[in-house]
Amino acid sequence: MNRKHIKTIPIHAAIITVSSTRTRENDTSGKTICDILTSAGIQVQHYSIVFDRIEAIRSEIFLALKNSNCIILNGGTGLTHDDCTIEAVLPLLDKKIDGFGELFRMKSYQEIGTSSMLSRALAGTCHGKAIFCIPGSTPAVTLATNELIVPEIAHILSHANK
Repeated sequence: MNRKHIKTIPIHAAIITVSSTRTRENDTSGKTICDILTSAGIQVQHYSIVFDRIEAIRSEIFLALKNSNCIILNGGTGLTHDDCTIEAVLPLLDKKIDGFGELFRMKSYQEIGTSSMLSRALAGTCHGKAIFCIPGSTPAVTLATNELIVPEIAHILSHANK
């Protein structure tokens, strides 16, 4: 794709940590995402921690959508009985970005091997805004944010707002 069509769009991010154990004091993954975005010149407008419950996740996404166009959820993307981030987000998406999950798992495979297949990382658009769902480990959020989200967010938002 031709990168010349990328619009200059102010990017306002939201970080939502999905966990029943993390607090602002021990949420290293949320802090890592915030640090990476800030270093890239992306303003973080919203930060929260919510429990692994579909209603809580959706409610927080609706709040974040009011002032953010790049929403990153970390945690709740695995296979345990209480992992429900994907189930909460998927029905809200207008379009899925299948390549995001594919690339995330490919890059993760290089770091952690075959256990990368357990990740259900997902991205898509909702009303012209981008939503990313990534695993909650600090190495996973570092990889996803540095190598996939930051380099492509302006491109994604340009397409989503045509």
